[in-house]
Amino acid sequence: MVGNNPSVFHGEGYDFIELREYMPGDDIRHIDWNITAKMQKPFIKIFREERELSVVIVSILNGSVHFGSKKFKQEIIAEVAALLGFSTLKNGDLLSSYIFTDEMISHTKPSKKLYQVQKSVEEILNFNALNRRVDFKFIADTLYKRLKRKSLILIIGDYFEIPDFKLLAKKHEVISVVVRDKLEEHPPEMGFASLLDPESGVVLEGDFNSSSVKAYSKKVALHDYKLFETLRKSGIRFTKVYTDSSAAVALRRLFEGR
Repeated sequence: MVGNNPSVFHGEGYDFIELREYMPGDDIRHIDWNITAKMQKPFIKIFREERELSVVIVSILNGSVHFGSKKFKQEIIAEVAALLGFSTLKNGDLLSSYIFTDEMISHTKPSKKLYQVQKSVEEILNFNALNRRVDFKFIADTLYKRLKRKSLILIIGDYFEIPDFKLLAKKHEVISVVVRDKLEEHPPEMGFASLLDPESGVVLEGDFNSSSVKAYSKKVALHDYKLFETLRKSGIRFTKVYTDSSAAVALRRLFEGR
């Protein structure tokens, strides 16, 4: 709820922003003929569209969110969805929500009713994410086809795969909320142990000694570097929320940082 809307769409509203020189592809209906005549080159009017935002909250519930040393990542995803949902409705904007794995589990139509947030949060908390995989291409393609109106899309997940949201971000404003547990980024030395992959159900056995956990941590850091660079190049803002930290603080910093 910091400031005004967290996103500014340009459209045909009444709130005039500025004049700029005409560029190929601009709508000729927006040409200011008086200024054009004075400057001897075409100028167009730019407006800020006065309309309510369409906010879309997307929760990704693949198997790896069924993990956490303080709270499960699945619980944090529900918390983030609740904070964003209630803030959207308090701001008087339209809210819709989706739950994805490698398929679309559920979705709600745009609404301003509070019960929609509660329903979505309960569905996230009660969903059995074990043995579920994520398909970012399916998610991007589905949202691109289904969302006709330009929207602010907030996609919440643990992002252990790197998505391609470039095309989606050209049509909409996309924000990624990365939910992690510090233990999975910097695991302790455990010696010989058996671990269960919550996505595939496969048991992984090995010696988790000092060198192997350091190598793993470096691999995660490299993955995140590539992830954040990919998001930046696509014009996508992002933040990371840990299971032992305040989701509200991370989200506030994200929107204040515009």
